[in-house]
Amino acid sequence: MSASPLTKAKKKARAASGSKPIGEISVADSVTDRVSDAITSGIRAGTFVPGQHLPESAITLRLGISRGSLREALRHLAAAGIVTLNRFRGAYISTLDLRSTLDLLETLEPLARLAARLAAEHCDSSQKRRRIKAVAETIELAGRNHSRAEYLERRRIFYDTLVEIGGNTELARVMPLSRTDLFRAQIERIQTERQRDRHAVGYSRIAAAVIAQDPAAADRAVQRHFASTRQTLKELGPGSFPSHPRR
Repeated sequence: MSASPLTKAKKKARAASGSKPIGEISVADSVTDRVSDAITSGIRAGTFVPGQHLPESAITLRLGISRGSLREALRHLAAAGIVTLNRFRGAYISTLDLRSTLDLLETLEPLARLAARLAAEHCDSSQKRRRIKAVAETIELAGRNHSRAEYLERRRIFYDTLVEIGGNTELARVMPLSRTDLFRAQIERIQTERQRDRHAVGYSRIAAAVIAQDPAAADRAVQRHFASTRQTLKELGPGSFPSHPRR
């Protein structure tokens, strides 16, 4: 399973700013990345779902790593809010309550708006325009085909592509996309088709503004997209979220 472009960008950023040169990344770092990639990709694919227990024996066998390495990696994922560690019951995929979800959207929105503005400013070649258009189209296709796992994966690639076109490597560090993957996976199971369609069209609007090299329109498209997500949360109601999340 290959890492996403944004995951690669994060690794480059970490290597560039850390105490070790790229060529001296430790085995522990690479194992942590493998576990992180496997679990975050598994959340998007539906292999892991919010609230699911993560048995150590199954994961160590699947990834070919030791229990000690797995536990170290899980501690990193717990710090990122992707898994929850319980002293007696082990590790679980985290769940978000409504308040945490709204806080997450409040944090992500200005970063996503910046990513869209920068992408619009730098979408200066036919190759870049084809890339962002193609990703938006695959999101729409996955929605029409009711392929939930594919939809979540393509959604993540869309944000990766925005960041890459925009060229700001700091965004690769700070955008909480893995935590957002968790939220999207959590509500994906309970949304209506109308709510899903409303969400999918947002990506096409953002892509169109980026292709037109209109930063202001791209900013508005992202703002409208997040307003749509908040509307869905309002329609779902607080009863659709756990009152005591695992996080």
